[in-house]
Amino acid sequence: MPPAMKFLLCFATVLCFLTSAQARIPGVYAGGPWETAHATFYGGSDASGTMGGACGYGNLYSQGYGVNTAALSTALFNNGLSCGACFEIKCDAAQDSKWCNPGSPSILVTATNFCPPNFALPNDNGGWCNPPRTHFDLAMPMFLKIAQYRAGIVPVNFRRIACRKQGGIRFTINGFRYFNLVLVTNVAGAGDIVRVSIKGTNTQWISMSRNWGQNWQSNAVLVGQALSFRVTASDRRTSTSINVAPPHWQFGQTFTAKNFRV
Repeated sequence: MPPAMKFLLCFATVLCFLTSAQARIPGVYAGGPWETAHATFYGGSDASGTMGGACGYGNLYSQGYGVNTAALSTALFNNGLSCGACFEIKCDAAQDSKWCNPGSPSILVTATNFCPPNFALPNDNGGWCNPPRTHFDLAMPMFLKIAQYRAGIVPVNFRRIACRKQGGIRFTINGFRYFNLVLVTNVAGAGDIVRVSIKGTNTQWISMSRNWGQNWQSNAVLVGQALSFRVTASDRRTSTSINVAPPHWQFGQTFTAKNFRV
């Protein structure tokens, strides 16, 4: 082979490798800058009133989220795509030293619900979650870590952070033979999933559509096939897990796959 041809072949190989490496987006989720918002609380002292919610996570205790949760206003919720995102929040003592707890402690929460607007009330007097306000309705135990109960509402500083979760991403498969509804939970890294694909033993990768919250659907018949999943987070990092569910999986079961690196 002529030297020039060898050089071009080597160059093409290196370029292909670099393109592939870039597609994998190396590294970990870095979070975001500090921003301002306000926070209130809901759900009672044991946060039992926060169960369920618009993200579809169901029992937040058994799913591993506990009381470290928040409902997001329209400006933050992103029509449900922000479900699973993690935030660090501090009470802004510079604006409200009376009600913020001493030392400005911070809390870490996961977005698990939607705080709906109340257009019957003004944005600055009861309509706290009305657009375009950025607002967190915190589980009550979380609110009390940063502010006093009597405050009701406080100014806060917040930023997106990497989610740190115990164990792997969990896929709960619901539905029936011609309808697969997969709930994706316990996601580390960016936390919020923007794309999900599923693959059976006898299929190619099938793109799923988001039904609601972090529930993703496909109408493919996948019963009797081992299932693989590919999820992409909002930072465009992708995690692929092969044959997570065995061929004899059943609707209602949950399977755990590898998580994003943090």
